[in-house]
Amino acid sequence: MSIREAFVALEGYVDSSDPDVDIPNIIHMFQTAEGIRKAGHPDWMQLVGLIHDMGKIMYLWGNDEDGQNGTATGAQWALGGDTWVLGASIPNCTVFPEFNQLNPDMLDSRYNTEYGIYTPNCGLSSLKFAYGHDEYLYHMVQANNTTIPREGLAMIRFHSLYPWHTGGAYRHLMNDTDKEMLDWVLEFNKFDLYTKDREGIDLETVRSLWEYYEGLLEKYHLSGQLKW
Repeated sequence: MSIREAFVALEGYVDSSDPDVDIPNIIHMFQTAEGIRKAGHPDWMQLVGLIHDMGKIMYLWGNDEDGQNGTATGAQWALGGDTWVLGASIPNCTVFPEFNQLNPDMLDSRYNTEYGIYTPNCGLSSLKFAYGHDEYLYHMVQANNTTIPREGLAMIRFHSLYPWHTGGAYRHLMNDTDKEMLDWVLEFNKFDLYTKDREGIDLETVRSLWEYYEGLLEKYHLSGQLKW
């Protein structure tokens, strides 16, 4: 399946975990990409804006027992919502913190402390994260040998890691590279969060923009049939 074919599959998908948008995810992704483009950011960041939610294609796979039944309006377990670090205590700045104690890991002394299984300043690249569309897409684009720079990969992997980039958690696990990546993720999230509206882009506009973005997909080695 190509990126464009995946976009067709996402035309009717609405993220039920997102309180800010009730439009198809494909529109949101193009809104994000075009906002980044108009702001004059690098073309690789524009491409990240385009594909950052592409991991939600997972909604097509699975069944009711998996929590994903292959419909755009069905259960969406492990697709959207905020992510967090596994193997250490879940911070109170995570969405719905009142449910943290229901996680079995929080009753396990190996995982319920500040550092858990990690060491100080080990770096975010050493951590394990709750699975979702971010983590899936991060590994998917790398499996396809993309040349998107590490700043863009950080945007893909961490844009839903709100306890970190917005809540201030996990600073004790960060290294110097993570401090640099945090600035990039925060800049990206301005466009992810604040370009969600019904104005300016519709499915017809999306089709007219494809030539430009297909050039970026080719430039960063994400054109043609990809491994999903």
